[in-house]
Amino acid sequence: MVGRVPAGMLVVLVGTGVAGPAEPAAFAGSPATAVTAVRRVCGDREPIVIAHRGASAFRPEHTLAAYQAAIRMGADYIEPDLVPTRDHVLVARHENELSLTTDVADHPEFAGRRTTKIVEGVRRTGWFTEDFTLGELRTLRARERFSKLRPANTAYDGRASIPTLDEVIELARRNGVGVYAETKHPSYFASIGLPFEEPLVETLRRHGWDDACAPMFVQSFETGNLRRLRSVTRVRLVQLIKASGAPYDLEAAGDRRTYEDMITPEGLEWVAGYADVVGVVTSRVVPTGPDGRLGAPTSLVRDAHGRGLGVHVATIRGENEHLPPEYRRGDPASPDYRRAAGDVAGWLRRLYGLGVDGVFADDPGAARATRDDFLAGG
Repeated sequence: MVGRVPAGMLVVLVGTGVAGPAEPAAFAGSPATAVTAVRRVCGDREPIVIAHRGASAFRPEHTLAAYQAAIRMGADYIEPDLVPTRDHVLVARHENELSLTTDVADHPEFAGRRTTKIVEGVRRTGWFTEDFTLGELRTLRARERFSKLRPANTAYDGRASIPTLDEVIELARRNGVGVYAETKHPSYFASIGLPFEEPLVETLRRHGWDDACAPMFVQSFETGNLRRLRSVTRVRLVQLIKASGAPYDLEAAGDRRTYEDMITPEGLEWVAGYADVVGVVTSRVVPTGPDGRLGAPTSLVRDAHGRGLGVHVATIRGENEHLPPEYRRGDPASPDYRRAAGDVAGWLRRLYGLGVDGVFADDPGAARATRDDFLAGG
């Protein structure tokens, strides 16, 4: 953690080796074959605790209140998902569509902005950040996305505005933590003239965060924007990998590589040519059977580490609904069972024991306490 935790973490800095958008489908001959990994001590304490959308178990996601709560709970990094406004300012929202997380539908002055768009092949109707200036977005107020699962969070509805990346970084700097940002739908935004690279890199440089040991990670489910970023910044980059499917940019280009291909030894070597970490769903590390119960761990952590890549897992949530059956607690017949607290510490301890380098957690306090106890041998 930046300036607060004394122990060190080894972080891989890879060479630029950026491949162009028309790379061949085969992994052979990929940029990673010419890369020599260089290890640096960056001051983090592993495994790092990443506050998923802030302390989203306790406050509406992607608000300064959620990030502030996460900092108080001991998060090492706070996570803003980024989307641009019409005037090309990066703001923190999980999606560019605003109706689930703000009161935009209650603003008659914006009724005419409601529209239907296709984003990454998905048709969506609502209000979109790219149709609003930052000043207009400032008039909206945040709401809890999962009101049925987290009804207590609705007490904070209407209190917070939409923060900018600048504001998130300033908050992090004041409190000695890092920022772990995701670029959302980068191909889509590039197609409408709002690419991420320039405003993101300019913001990082303005804050002096432009080297491999800056308290900053940038993550994406796509590959092209990470490869472009690799050529213009040295901050640590994270290739996100879903449980199924393929990166949208590869799929749209006719490249047949899938996320499954990317976790093979050859695929991981290719990823190591432009990224420092793979961010994966927990089932990539501990798969589940048809009944949802955990199976034997995979070799992913070992394979990634062998190629100089860290492994961060997502997302750890404390409610029974989001835990493996082995870690659920309470009476399944109870109407409150789904949102009741399970043994999240037990699940975290299992993952820490498998050697992951970081966890995304909705409750960063639980993740931090379990991490510290685990490292202390408790």
